[in-house]
Amino acid sequence: MAARSAPKVVCRPLTPARWDDFVKLFGPRGACAGCWCMWPRQTGAEFARRRGSGNRRLMRGLVAKGEPVGILACVDGEPAGWCAIAPRGKYPRILRSRVLGPRDASAAAGAADAWAAPCFFIARRHRGRGLTRKLLEAAVEYAAKRGATLVEGYPIEPRKDRIPDVWLWHGHAAVFRAAGFREVERRSPTRPIMRRELEKMRGRPASAAGTSRRKPRSARG
Repeated sequence: MAARSAPKVVCRPLTPARWDDFVKLFGPRGACAGCWCMWPRQTGAEFARRRGSGNRRLMRGLVAKGEPVGILACVDGEPAGWCAIAPRGKYPRILRSRVLGPRDASAAAGAADAWAAPCFFIARRHRGRGLTRKLLEAAVEYAAKRGATLVEGYPIEPRKDRIPDVWLWHGHAAVFRAAGFREVERRSPTRPIMRRELEKMRGRPASAAGTSRRKPRSARG
């Protein structure tokens, strides 16, 4: 019996040419509650007003303008996962957060070299297979090629070993650690601020799947 080949995972930035794959992945609910990955880009009032089709239009407009919005993963050609990535200044909800907002030198106005990866979405059938980490590493390399000197994440550090997938759209802290991030601050027991410095990565070619490190047993995604 022939050995089954490993799935082919390809992670690429979202562009207008890949918009239909993004829509297919997010489905009629826009991933969750009409979000379309616009939650970190808006205030609570803005998000409530634009939920659903309004958020979809806004995201499509950003993609059409060529703005960095995120990385789309396909497994054997099928849309399977998503990681938001952009300059941190594009995420006002993060900047204003008492739990997650920056307080160090990187918070200075115009710190365009500070990027953030605040959100993930993995199709149900692809969860628990390491796709979150592949997306995160691809997002880091994408940011580095565009001049980022650091990438932040705001994952969940669950009090229990197991947590429902619905609560992991910020990512799991173990996955961030496996991808080379370190905790820089924690203002909430379950919400570390994690960071990866990128100065040494500049000029390194981005890999298609971001699989440069072995995944530890504790990392989920």
